[in-house]
Amino acid sequence: MNEFILQNTERRIQRVMEAIRANNMEAYYVKTAAEVRPFVESMIPEGATVSNGGSATLAETGVMDLLASGRYHYLDRSKVSGEELDALYRQVFSADWYLASSNAVTEAGELFNVDGNSNRVAAITFGPKNVLLVVGCNKIVRDLTEAYHRVKETAAPANTARLSCKTPCAATGVCVECHSPGRICCTTTIHQYQRLPGRIKVLLVGEPLGF
Repeated sequence: MNEFILQNTERRIQRVMEAIRANNMEAYYVKTAAEVRPFVESMIPEGATVSNGGSATLAETGVMDLLASGRYHYLDRSKVSGEELDALYRQVFSADWYLASSNAVTEAGELFNVDGNSNRVAAITFGPKNVLLVVGCNKIVRDLTEAYHRVKETAAPANTARLSCKTPCAATGVCVECHSPGRICCTTTIHQYQRLPGRIKVLLVGEPLGF
């Protein structure tokens, strides 16, 4: 990244971090994707019960491999299906740590997320003792309106293609507010403030990550 673009990005990230902290959430920053895994490893005690939401960001940064490394008691959604998966989604609410990304973070420190099954937004909202969201700088937006458009125009079409969903946006890249069974933008949450101080932690990364 050009050094002057990086300077502007870091200034913006610092403003967003201040806003996140004002909303009773913790905020952290690393410059590169390579720093994410060591940061997560330093945050989560060995032996902790951990789980995660679906996230290209966690896969790109090696966090998924870390969770499955044997260091933790990992509630691994990729190993089960059907009724077992449904039970695991509920078990996750008692986890020590839940990791995911956020579809967007506004300059006011708001977390904007859209989900299909709603297990991810539910766990972020309530349950796990600690929630850690890893967010690339590409997901910082001016306000909630821009967050909405980011999901509809970028995140949802890319994710439906990645997951081979049979939705119009997977084929065309354009959201039509469909009623397809495979629709992934079913539930929207906006976290404007966290009542439990520090429960939600946001790690902002100075490089683009995920969708």
